[in-house]
Amino acid sequence: MEERDFFDERTEKKAATLNCPHCHQSQEYELLWLVRTKKRQVPPRADDRDRARFAKARSYMLRKDDMMMCKNMRCRKRFEVSGVQSVAFLD
Repeated sequence: MEERDFFDERTEKKAATLNCPHCHQSQEYELLWLVRTKKRQVPPRADDRDRARFAKARSYMLRKDDMMMCKNMRCRKRFEVSGVQSVAFLD
């Protein structure tokens, strides 16, 4: 079985305050996240090894946006999102 069989997936937008490295302005940006929540039960076609993997699995969020465009009308340059972690576990 694949890892995707253990999770329900949805996309979600979350706000984050980021600084543009070019113009040094701080703005609020909407980052796109892929949220994977663990299913309540093991899928029926799972074997013993898959059941062990399912027991260790945790819900998590994966950041999809790596680049953002500055909201300052004079700048408008693209910059890399580095101040926000790329994977966050949900408990």
